[in-house]
Amino acid sequence: MRMIDLGGQRGPLQIIDTPTAVDCTKDVRFRRSFRSLVECMVPYCLLSSSSSSSSSSSCADTDSCSSTTTTTTTVNNTTTTVTGTFFGYRRGRVSFCFHDDSRSSTSPLLLLDFAVPTAYLAKEMKHGLLRIALECDRATARSSSSASLFAVPVWSMYCNGRKVGYAVRRHMTEVDAAVFKMMRSVSAGAGVLPGTESKAGDGNLMYLRASFERVTGSVDSESFHMINPVGSIGQQQLSIFLLRT
Repeated sequence: MRMIDLGGQRGPLQIIDTPTAVDCTKDVRFRRSFRSLVECMVPYCLLSSSSSSSSSSSCADTDSCSSTTTTTTTVNNTTTTVTGTFFGYRRGRVSFCFHDDSRSSTSPLLLLDFAVPTAYLAKEMKHGLLRIALECDRATARSSSSASLFAVPVWSMYCNGRKVGYAVRRHMTEVDAAVFKMMRSVSAGAGVLPGTESKAGDGNLMYLRASFERVTGSVDSESFHMINPVGSIGQQQLSIFLLRT
């Protein structure tokens, strides 16, 4: 039997006359990561597509166009809204957390320290597209596979497809509590907190806060998609994926 090898071929097609074998075991982890990523992204894409179709629908008879028909796609996922906050000193590293309520100064649902500097993350955001993927290996994770993803202590971190180090879960400190208290009146926005200049010379504390749509794909995958405030100039596409493979 003859096989045609199309992988990465830019010139004339190569004809393979010899028998070929595929080692599937090497791609098991990749397939698990890809499947988990799809579980996160498909529900969000369906919801976005449904919303776009509804807003762009038109009526043939303008006199009777008094209502808009909305098509809702039902998928097996759980969707809620949480508040996400990036914060860190200008010349330091970034922390990130989720709260049920932006006015809360209690312990967040999840608090992570990112390995990337604040300046690096701000540079990536300038392009209007930021995808942060946090991945952990089920075989090496200390928590069981049925435990919450928020209980995972260490994550491998990827930013727009590039590995940039690790993200480490930690508990809220008194300093964090003071920062959250200062931001209780901020539901969405970005800026610099006054009177927070670092003694180590890292500058003032910068922050970005917004509402995120939380989509639970499975026990091993969750995603968070930033909701742009109404009336904001430009659309920032920012998503965070938690994947246990």
